Amino acid sequence: MKVNKFNEEVLFAIGKSLTVGRGDIEFLKNRSKRNERKRIRLCTHQGIEDSLHEMFIVHAKGTYIRPHKHLKAESLHIIEGSADLVIFGDKKKIIEVVPLGDYLSQDKFYYRILKLRYHTLLIKSEILVFHEVKTGPFNRSDTVFAPWAPQENSPAEAREFMRQLLRAVKEGEEGNE
Repeated sequence: MKVNKFNEEVLFAIGKSLTVGRGDIEFLKNRSKRNERKRIRLCTHQGIEDSLHEMFIVHAKGTYIRPHKHLKAESLHIIEGSADLVIFGDKKKIIEVVPLGDYLSQDKFYYRILKLRYHTLLIKSEILVFHEVKTGPFNRSDTVFAPWAPQENSPAEAREFMRQLLRAVKEGEEGNE
């Protein structure tokens, strides 16, 4: 597979048709280990203006994904690993926790976010590989970050937030808003 490097965490596949196999996923997993934030994505769409965006994403355990919601449709399909998808109400209350895993696990392997809800992933396995599909074109303003969650450039605050969130999920602090 040929790729163009957009930055250390984002690659775009090159070509009119594309296949992704085990070797390609291993390439992404190895490449993610060299990134500071231990994550990478392979975009299989041709550019940010495309109407459909498909990505193969790799995150290491402990990756902080700031809770956010998208103003467009989104779905994800777990290929390898496991995580809890945590869905929040607007005021930080946990609404739902969905255990996700690959097809062979006992967990759900596919999730489509139907309502615009803040969400994040708590990665349980050493590595998580998933296929994400979103409606394009890409526009930064279509992603709304939770105002109550620390920014990704505040690592100490993000670690503390994750620690508290892990505890809340473990204790089953779900409810309605």
